[in-house]
Amino acid sequence: MTQNQPNLQNVASTSDAQHQAKHFDVIINGGGMVGAAVAVGLGELGLSVAVIDTRPPQQFEPSQPLDVRVSAISVASAQLLARLGVMDKLLELRHVPYTGLETWELEGCITQFHAEQINEPLLGYFFENRLIQLCLWDKIATLDNVTLFCPTKVSEFQRIAADSQNTARVLVKLDNGQQLTAHLLVGADGANSHVRQWAGIGVTGWDYAQSAMLINIETQTPQQTVTWQQFTPQGPRSLLPLPGNHASLVWYDSPSRIKQLMQLNSLQLAEQIRQHFPARLDSNFTVLAKGSFGLTRRHAQQYYQDNVVIVGDAAHTINPLAGQGVNIGFKDVDQLVSQIAKAMGSGEVWWDTTVLKKYQQARYGDNLLMMTAMDAFYSGFSNNLLPLKLLRNGALKLANIDSPIKQKVLKYALGLG
Repeated sequence: MTQNQPNLQNVASTSDAQHQAKHFDVIINGGGMVGAAVAVGLGELGLSVAVIDTRPPQQFEPSQPLDVRVSAISVASAQLLARLGVMDKLLELRHVPYTGLETWELEGCITQFHAEQINEPLLGYFFENRLIQLCLWDKIATLDNVTLFCPTKVSEFQRIAADSQNTARVLVKLDNGQQLTAHLLVGADGANSHVRQWAGIGVTGWDYAQSAMLINIETQTPQQTVTWQQFTPQGPRSLLPLPGNHASLVWYDSPSRIKQLMQLNSLQLAEQIRQHFPARLDSNFTVLAKGSFGLTRRHAQQYYQDNVVIVGDAAHTINPLAGQGVNIGFKDVDQLVSQIAKAMGSGEVWWDTTVLKKYQQARYGDNLLMMTAMDAFYSGFSNNLLPLKLLRNGALKLANIDSPIKQKVLKYALGLG
C-alpha cells in the first residue's frame, strides 16, 4: 500500500466507529464531471449525499487560457446536463457548438456526418472539462443535502455489519480524521478506482501501445463548426474546434514518438504538425499549449457489489477515437439516477443489489458495444497493408451515402438511438 492509496481492507467496523461517523444516504468518491453529475442527480431526489475530492475546480475567468482537456458533449449528454440544471450556465461560458463530423484516410474517400441528416440543429458541443465540473459544483452548492468534503481523500474503507434493522453500511475514513457512513458508496474515482479495488471488482483490458497528444493552437481561421479526423497507420490526426480562432489538435502515435514531440518547443512542434497533419489544417497557426496521455482499455467485470456501485472511468475506459468517454459516463449517471428514482417511487430499498443490477443491465452491454466499435475502428486503420487500405477506404466512401443505416449510426453515437 502506498501513501496515496486508502486502506483497502474489508474490515467489519465496531459500533464505536459507527457512532463517531456522520451518516449520509450516499457517499461519492470523486467529484469530477461524472461524480458531480451523480451528486446533483441524487441530491435532487432528496437523498443526503457526500462528495469526496482532493481539490476543487479552478474558478473561471474569461482571460484564462483554454485548457487542453476538452470533451465533445453529445446531444444526449447536453440533455442530461439540462435536466441537472447546469446547461444554461455552461452555455454562458466558453464553448463551441459543432454541426459536422468528417473522417477519411485517402483523399476522395471521406465520410461526412452532419446534423441536418438527422434533423437536429447540431451534433453537440465542445467544452473544457473543468468548466463542466465547475458548473456542476456550483449547482451542488445550491443543494443543502449535498456536502462537499474537499480538499481531502479517503484513508480507509470498511463495511459495517447489518444492524438490528438488517441494514448494512459502508464506513469511509478521511485523511483529515472525519468518518462518514452511507447505504451506498459510489466509485467515480477514475480508471484506477480505489472503490473498485476495495470492492474486489476485477477488470479486463489492455494498453493500446499508443499515446495521444493534445495541442491547443491559435489559427487565422474563424471559429469552426466541423470536427475532423484523418486516419494514418501511426494513428489518427484530429481537429476539435475551440472558441474563436482556436482549435485542439489530437495526435495519436507511439509512446516514444509522443514523448519526443512533448520535448519540442512551440516552434519546433508547429513545424512537425505542418509536416504530418493533413493539408486541410490552416498552416498559419501558433502552438499555445500541449499535454499527453497513454491509451488504455479497461472494463470492470461488473458494476456493483453490496452497497457499492461504480460509474464512468471507474467502470470503463475507452479508446478516445470518437470522444465517447465522458458521454458513456453521463449515460451511466442517467441510468443510475433513474433506477434509484424508480425504486424510491415504488417504495423499494433503493440501495439494494436488485436496483444496482438493473443499472448494470441497462449499461454494461451498451458500453461494451461502444468499446468494441471503437476498437474495431482502431485496429482496422492501424496498418498499411494495401488490400486492407483499399477495402476500408471503399467502406468509408460507401458509408458517406445518405441512408437509414447512416442515420441510425449517427443517432447512436449521439446517444439518441
